[in-house]
Amino acid sequence: MPDTRILGVDFTSAPRARKPITIATGTMRAGRLHLRRLDGAPGFEDFEALLAQPGPWVGGFDFPFGLPRVLLVALGWPHAPADGDTGWARMVRHLQAMPRPAMVAAFRAWCDARPAGAKFAHLATDLRAGSSPSMKWVNPPVSFMLQAGAPRLLAAGVTVPGMQPGDPARIALEAYPGLIARAIVGRASYKSDTAAGRTPEREQARHRIVSAIERGFPLDLPVVLPGQVRDACVSDPRGDFLDAALCAMQAAWAHARRGENWGLPADLDPLEGWIVGA
Repeated sequence: MPDTRILGVDFTSAPRARKPITIATGTMRAGRLHLRRLDGAPGFEDFEALLAQPGPWVGGFDFPFGLPRVLLVALGWPHAPADGDTGWARMVRHLQAMPRPAMVAAFRAWCDARPAGAKFAHLATDLRAGSSPSMKWVNPPVSFMLQAGAPRLLAAGVTVPGMQPGDPARIALEAYPGLIARAIVGRASYKSDTAAGRTPEREQARHRIVSAIERGFPLDLPVVLPGQVRDACVSDPRGDFLDAALCAMQAAWAHARRGENWGLPADLDPLEGWIVGA
């Protein structure tokens, strides 16, 4: 049987040559994650081709997989199992068919009706991981990532543990690189998409993160980085290569717990999902 590939995917809702979806690929050996390569997918067709690759593989994907149940109920969007579909599949198909302005308008109306300090509905995992609400449409627009990414997981027929059955050799898990980065450098910034943000302090933060994951911190899982991969993770000011590597680390952590529901909570909400390791 071939080795299980470990994938880490730093996702964007608008991939292009200058800002591709970034993919880290590796394998497990003797309790260590050996990252072999970093690649860019400049278009969704490349991402779809990745998802279609035969398994076995386990991937950590940096975009939200679900929406808060309370939000779905309040908006009246499909979310209950019906006609052989899971509730998650119905929710995803509804999002896929919805024009982005209509989605944003629905989320904005929800927020406008809420009191200050409690505008957004949160996934249960947000509170553990410190991640942005999956309904956010600005800074960062993670709802756009959900709308672009989740339908492609569904169409590819992969297994999303706790949410959607599929090919048991292709496992998609929600990852969040900030979970690992903050355990190492706290709230210090380590990346920026702007030229002005490309500072020595951020590069030093990336170096600290890389050195920590090589030692196995914080998931007790050492990551082996070939020189070229290591250099890319440290030198890339946008942090895309490093984020993909951190997603792969989370996927590897889950792979080690594949007999224990991939390390996910037993009471995971099948509409909301969970960030591995949170």
